[in-house]
Amino acid sequence: MIETLRREDDAMTTFPRAQLAHAPTPLDPLSAIMAVTGHPHLYVKRDDLTGLAMGGNKARQLEYYFGQALHEGADTVLITGAVQSNFARQCAAAARKLNLKCEIQLEDRVSDMPTGQDKTGNFLLDRILGVKIHRFPVGEDENAADENLDRIADELRAKGAKPFVIHLGADHAPLGALGYVDCAREIIEQTAELDVPLKAVIVASGSAASHAGIVGGLRHYGSNAIVHGICVRRAAELQTPRVLKRSRDLAKMLGHPDLVQDQDVITNDAFIGEGYGKPTAGTMAAIEKAARAETLLLDPVYSGKSFDGLLGLLAEGALPKDGACVYIHTGGTPGLFAYSHLWDTFEVVADA
Repeated sequence: MIETLRREDDAMTTFPRAQLAHAPTPLDPLSAIMAVTGHPHLYVKRDDLTGLAMGGNKARQLEYYFGQALHEGADTVLITGAVQSNFARQCAAAARKLNLKCEIQLEDRVSDMPTGQDKTGNFLLDRILGVKIHRFPVGEDENAADENLDRIADELRAKGAKPFVIHLGADHAPLGALGYVDCAREIIEQTAELDVPLKAVIVASGSAASHAGIVGGLRHYGSNAIVHGICVRRAAELQTPRVLKRSRDLAKMLGHPDLVQDQDVITNDAFIGEGYGKPTAGTMAAIEKAARAETLLLDPVYSGKSFDGLLGLLAEGALPKDGACVYIHTGGTPGLFAYSHLWDTFEVVADA
């Protein structure tokens, strides 16, 4: 039995939490990748298996947002994201599970997508879950998206509702990052059970909640493991200060303002391509490799790019071999169906 690091006096026990994720998620060896690369300690943290409407990393984050929403007596939860947002899909599912109403705002964040996005992927699941959908014609403007969410919330309050808003911008408390403090603890516990010291974690870095939560969580539970954040939305020069701010805001929430240092935040934008939702040839090759070598299904927006980052770090010899290096599979499986047209673009060929 794995011995837990969480104690009664752990600051994490003070935050309201709604149980949504199937956790702890498995930590599986990347056996085929190890055989090819010669790295002896590669693992995947299966956060694609968190449950909640096809799984994904957002289930952990939503536990703390919905915990706070229930604590405040909210009856409706609002969230914003791209048309194929995993966050919006799992938020809709969480609301159904907890008997709350949910309204999602979908931004036109990714250009040149084919028609029919309302008939597949996460958008289809949103419709099946029966939430109210607002379309927002702006893409890369977090402030505008949050302001419009607040406007919708004001309209709901005027009708007597009690809305809770999950904002996108980094100026709001990173409640979702608490979910990845939990994940960091699980990784430390699971690698300890394997008797392999934890040396590195690789994770997609977008909104920065998962990235900041892993950094803060590792330090909170006494690990000095390196965290490689693979940028999926913005360049490293913009992402680094964002992750650092989110990590420090989280550290203050945990009662240890000095928990995270500048050198703890590493971002890598070598695999981002043209930006959010724009997979590269490397992304597509990584999706193929993960599927065929490890039977892992990745998505073109987050996990495909971060797995490409993992393979790149291995090729560079940037991952230590004297301990466990853990790749976090953040899920996003429904997005595969929305991006099916790309397999023609990149001329994927079946194995002989």
